Amino acid sequence: MYSKTRIYPFTEDFYHKAIIKDSYEGRLFKLRNAIDHADYVVIGAGARLSAAAGIAYGGKRFTDSFTDFIARYGLTDMYSSAFYPFQTEKERWAYWARHILMNRLDMPATNSYRRLFSIISEKDYFVITTNVDGQFEKSGFDKERIFAVQGDYAYLQCADRCHEKLYYNENLVRKMVRQTTDCRIPSGLVPHCPVCGGKMDVHVRKDHYFVQDNQWYASYERYQDYMEKVCDGNALLLELGVGYNTPTIIRFLFERLAAQRKNITLVRINKDYPDAQNRMTNWVSFDENIGSILSDIGT
Repeated sequence: MYSKTRIYPFTEDFYHKAIIKDSYEGRLFKLRNAIDHADYVVIGAGARLSAAAGIAYGGKRFTDSFTDFIARYGLTDMYSSAFYPFQTEKERWAYWARHILMNRLDMPATNSYRRLFSIISEKDYFVITTNVDGQFEKSGFDKERIFAVQGDYAYLQCADRCHEKLYYNENLVRKMVRQTTDCRIPSGLVPHCPVCGGKMDVHVRKDHYFVQDNQWYASYERYQDYMEKVCDGNALLLELGVGYNTPTIIRFLFERLAAQRKNITLVRINKDYPDAQNRMTNWVSFDENIGSILSDIGT
């Protein structure tokens, strides 16, 4: 399933034939048809799906909620702020608590994710996502059919990975946000590892200290088992908003499978990166707005 396949150079002529030549209505028909006839649907979701759903990390949403941090530290958006070198743990957790509360704990299921669930809820599906905001589970997707490969904002871990265990953080995060003053939390709220006493971190993959607990491995095994079935049936790989931050997890794998097997159709929805590296006939690409496409599928 994961054997290498030849990569062909992407050309402007191929782009024209594969994408631009088909009308939006024609591509939408192909997508509907692929969903209707699929025995299996694999959803691969990246950051641009959540951004299109309204979970934007910049702009007014950021400036309205982080005015004090912007004034003190010159922060410009929530993505780069996650890497800001705060001098103290009190400052770092004051920022992260608000980030987690805003993007994970208090963010309800968005319309785009709910529409996606309504479209494929009756199908045999599985989700692999690099998003860490919990939107799939909130929107009704079965948690046993979700592999959140990059982690989840709702959990903490030992920053040094001294043990493979996660800690649900909602109560602590809400206390931190309530007691934030002058961009700092009280020292008594700074989390420490219960095993080694060291620093804690948000459960997001950023280095080799990322914790993969028993649940992570169980999800991984379910995903692997599902992908084995996909290779033997009529399958749709529905890729939504996956860019090039970590393309090997979803983007390149989906292309490779579709290029190798004619029973697999790849549908890529990506406003910024709708192209493909592999030469394929069994794929459809959209560079239109994700939310609009999800709305139009059901009409």
